[in-house]
Amino acid sequence: MLQKLISCVLLLVLFSACQENKNASKSLAKQQQDSLSAEVKAIPKNIKFGLDLEKFEVHYDTVKRGDFFGSILDQHKVSPQKVYAITQQIPDSVFNSRKINVGRPYAILKDKDSLTTLGMIYENSKVEATKLFFSDSIYVEKHLKPIVEKQKIASGVITSSLSQAIDDAGINYRVTSKFADIYQWSVDFFKLQKGDQFKIIYNERFIDDTVSVGIGEIDAAILKHKNREFYAFNFLVDSTVNRYDYFDENAKTLRSFFLKAPIQYSRISSRYTQKRFHPVQKRWKAHLGTDYAAPTGTPIWSTADGVVTKSGYTSGNGNYVKVKHTNKYSTQYLHMSKRAVKVGDYVKQGELIGYVGATGLATGPHVCYRFWVDGKQVDPYKQDLPDAEPMEEDRKPSYFEFIGPIKEKLDGLEYVEMDLNT
Repeated sequence: MLQKLISCVLLLVLFSACQENKNASKSLAKQQQDSLSAEVKAIPKNIKFGLDLEKFEVHYDTVKRGDFFGSILDQHKVSPQKVYAITQQIPDSVFNSRKINVGRPYAILKDKDSLTTLGMIYENSKVEATKLFFSDSIYVEKHLKPIVEKQKIASGVITSSLSQAIDDAGINYRVTSKFADIYQWSVDFFKLQKGDQFKIIYNERFIDDTVSVGIGEIDAAILKHKNREFYAFNFLVDSTVNRYDYFDENAKTLRSFFLKAPIQYSRISSRYTQKRFHPVQKRWKAHLGTDYAAPTGTPIWSTADGVVTKSGYTSGNGNYVKVKHTNKYSTQYLHMSKRAVKVGDYVKQGELIGYVGATGLATGPHVCYRFWVDGKQVDPYKQDLPDAEPMEEDRKPSYFEFIGPIKEKLDGLEYVEMDLNT
């Protein structure tokens, strides 16, 4: 009997202890929940430009034609003396009050109780804003909206031009020039054919998750030209200087010693030939160059690194530049509207050397591109030109490991097909 009584007492004590622990746990959990709720409530709901706008009376507007900095602040009862003090104390390099642009958004910040104007936020661009405060002291802050890069994958087909195909695929138009830059050594964009296809993995930059503000790098691409696939993968080749370059599926560089053309892809109006009827001289003669038709003012760039050996004007060539690349190779660029380099200048591949024009013996704006090998003018499209520096052998294993999943993603994306008979 005594043993049963002792057992009951022990059970009662244990039950009471468990209940106390349980209640203590519930109490702690409730305290933690209340604390978390308090923290959630403490987080401002309307954070913009790095400010809690709940603390202000905010008036949003855009700069209209005829508006200027003083007139905008005058509408919100800021005195001319205060406006003058603002313009005098804030340097133009930080905020130029005379150069606010029509259509740019701005916000006026006011005290919620007195409605006194405390400051102004001027949106310089989609990603940058200037915050002006002038209630007590006058000071200014710059605000950069956070930019997020999103990787995108798409495919398309050439119907008329690369830019049109990019647009038809719903890809940001800025991708066009980056895509062309990747393949400018390996593919002749003047010979793209209807039905050529491409697949691409690229990065687009956004603010507020929806507003596109530019393009990042293209991670990988395939251009299918004449039923041959040209792969391109962006790979870090030198981490010390953060240098990236594009290589194919076999780790072969896409770069060449020479670019395919001296201008952004346009139209070849006349090719290298030993016999052509000259449109100005009205007689048959050799045309020892390749003519690229383009609007006046189109940038012309050097197709390889080298030194400018000639930069001048003749009645036939018009404004022209000649560049010596090595003892073996030289190039010349004729009929410029304006030259951008002088004799002795060292130019890098792709560097601006002049602008398309129609000077000299020319019937319309174009650049005549001439090419010398061992002192003899030749057709550059028929030369076996050297590649750029290859990838180092000890880098290749990590390269193949790196491109594996990216190539799988590209290969898994279907090409866009088209009926070539339509």
